[in-house]
Amino acid sequence: MDTTAKKLSVMVADDHTLFINGLCMLLQNEPDIEIMNMASNGKEILSQLHTHSPGLILLDINMPGLNGFEVLTRVKTYYPQIKVVMLSTYNEEHMIEKAKTAGADGYIFKNAERDELLNAIRTVWSGQPSFPHKKKPVAQTTLDDQDPFLKQFQLTKREMELLQLIKQDYTNQQMAEHLHLSIYTVETHRKNIMQKLNLKNPVELNRFIAQYNL
Repeated sequence: MDTTAKKLSVMVADDHTLFINGLCMLLQNEPDIEIMNMASNGKEILSQLHTHSPGLILLDINMPGLNGFEVLTRVKTYYPQIKVVMLSTYNEEHMIEKAKTAGADGYIFKNAERDELLNAIRTVWSGQPSFPHKKKPVAQTTLDDQDPFLKQFQLTKREMELLQLIKQDYTNQQMAEHLHLSIYTVETHRKNIMQKLNLKNPVELNRFIAQYNL
């Protein structure tokens, strides 16, 4: 498919306003991509498809009402020509496989870099699937071997960056701006950190940071 012959019309579907606005700002300056419309829940997506037919949908997995997988199934049943790339915070193989089985054309993490997102969109638009490589766990193991602290607490480099910013009393909004992430992604990282460290509240988190002199 010649992606330069016609602009790719994209629908962005996510229930977090800050994330959806950031995504639209990122895409609006791309010469081969145009934002057709936006939706904040599953029913709204399906309703808009009666009158709008985008070439590709960036579809959040976690949405109120109909979730992303339910919407995906209906889109592929009634509008099989539309490409769908799932947006997710879940870096888990079974979730990626579930998306493939349901008919998704691609799967991208919400904390992906700009170039990763654009590459996924253009790859899918060209007719090829775009899913995370299974090499990721291997790369993480190598990283853990190099950093005993990350290995001990099963933290990622991004989570470590957040801990260091929390130590400097950054708010969630300030961390999002500093790391060029959506505030939703920052909140998700914070929840993951609390779960991995088995901490119950910000006070315990600050004690952990002080204890290990992060």
